Amino acid sequence: MSEVITIKSRSEIEIMRQAGKIAAGARSMGRQAVKDGMTTKQINKAVHEYIVKNGATPSCLGYGGFPAAACVSVNDEVIHGIPGKRVVHNGDIVCVDLCATYKGFVGDCAGTYPVGEVSEEAKKLIEVTRQAFFEGLQFARPGYRVFDIGAAVQEYVESHGFSVLRDYVGHGIGRSMHEAPEVPNYRPDRSMFRSNPRLVKGMTICIEPMVAAGDWHVNVLKDGWTVVTADHSLGAHYENTVLITDGEPEILTMADDL
Repeated sequence: MSEVITIKSRSEIEIMRQAGKIAAGARSMGRQAVKDGMTTKQINKAVHEYIVKNGATPSCLGYGGFPAAACVSVNDEVIHGIPGKRVVHNGDIVCVDLCATYKGFVGDCAGTYPVGEVSEEAKKLIEVTRQAFFEGLQFARPGYRVFDIGAAVQEYVESHGFSVLRDYVGHGIGRSMHEAPEVPNYRPDRSMFRSNPRLVKGMTICIEPMVAAGDWHVNVLKDGWTVVTADHSLGAHYENTVLITDGEPEILTMADDL
């Protein structure tokens, strides 16, 4: 990841709005496919087909060798689940994470959804993870620093008895899926990150709380991608691409699940 933060022009922002709209629509298609009896591969197919139908490219496909258009993660899989033959059932929770590239710019979003009736803990985890995004969003405006977003996310999540992952963070976005700056979901020791930049108009970032019902430590499975909670507690993920303006931040990946 380059350490240079790119400020987007008006024309670039307009393209990012279109990329974000496509990504958000694909997330909605993925959410609708999260049903009892569906395979994670079928969920991925719904996402892939929507992105291509709308004139974009599934950015995750081939990224670092990832074999699908969407990361589909179930229960204790917090992020980066590889779609396949696994069938989801009532009581499971499923995260759908995806990116769409349109005219050279990327929209990135994720959401975690219940399959049928789920436990009270699962409902609360999904709700807290989603709301944690909006808690952080309050600080996504000029004058604040990146770590202010993470501090707000962490405080909200921990106040509800859950924990935020430390090994994975949000990020800048634009022509590349991952750009500077890194956007942690907690307030780190300054020595852990190269910089804690101030937010300025024209920056585009991804705020993405990744939350565990238990401890925050995680393991990566043998497939080299799937990240699971070390204690096998439930995990959830919620993400949107955000534009920093001179006032209220603009969510570029709005969808009907927001």
